[in-house]
Amino acid sequence: MSGICDGRVVVVTGAGRGLGRAHALAFAAEGARVVVNDLGVGLDGGPGPDSPAGQVAEEIRAAGGEAVAHGGDIATGRGAVSLIRAAVETYGRLDTLVSNAGFLRDRMLVNLGEGDWDAVIRVHLTGHFLPLKYAAAHWRAEAKAGRTPVARVVHTSSGAGLLGSVGQGNYSAAKAGIVGLTLVAAAELARYGVQVNALAPAARTRMTERTFAETMAAPATGFDAMAPENVSPLVVWLGSAESTGVTGRVFEAEGGRITVMEGWRPGPTNDIRARRTPAEAGETARKLLAAAEPPGAVYGA
Repeated sequence: MSGICDGRVVVVTGAGRGLGRAHALAFAAEGARVVVNDLGVGLDGGPGPDSPAGQVAEEIRAAGGEAVAHGGDIATGRGAVSLIRAAVETYGRLDTLVSNAGFLRDRMLVNLGEGDWDAVIRVHLTGHFLPLKYAAAHWRAEAKAGRTPVARVVHTSSGAGLLGSVGQGNYSAAKAGIVGLTLVAAAELARYGVQVNALAPAARTRMTERTFAETMAAPATGFDAMAPENVSPLVVWLGSAESTGVTGRVFEAEGGRITVMEGWRPGPTNDIRARRTPAEAGETARKLLAAAEPPGAVYGA
């Protein structure tokens, strides 16, 4: 196999099913050697009957590619260290990290338990931070040794993290946190040859089948806009050397659509260089809001 990722070593978390599986297969099709990570849990984060990581790795090998499976919990330091070590010890290097693992425990805020909050934050946000931390440490060591990498990180956010989603306060907060983590990492790691971007995908997976219930069914003929494989080409490009100069960006991808998201930046402003009364502050705020772009609608509102 050869392609735009020929010779690169790519780690994909949550790669046993859905988007992660599609990403792993797409990277392999472009010549990458892939470490397929999946803990093999159920949609709610509970134990699953069988980890699918080995099945995806075998699928890649059967197609002529190179892949190994990793079943560690990447939301723990030990699991994240072993994930990075699996790439370096198996293939001698690490070029790209794609963090995709996650699950849902949806509740309205008044019914959202502390345990369900912690579990989703742990898997999504901590599960992005720890692999990033140890991959970055590896790349920093490489750069300091005079072997500056052409390294790439692709994080998985969500429209819920950009706009919010009713009944998904924990998930929305975690996915918004991933965007913040992406921006900081892009700024901090550039000196070591690392680019970091985030993707907010929309596709048919176990996690989204309820969210997109009305549009999830694959068409009998024609283009299947909700297929996970539609998202993977952008992920592969971002994870390749071809994406040089692209970092600190957030993209949306769905079907045949790719959008560069433009996040928080200063809008209408007013500075009187003096302290206002609460009434004056309110009057100013209303004038500024009248001149500002309206926010996007929260999903499910």
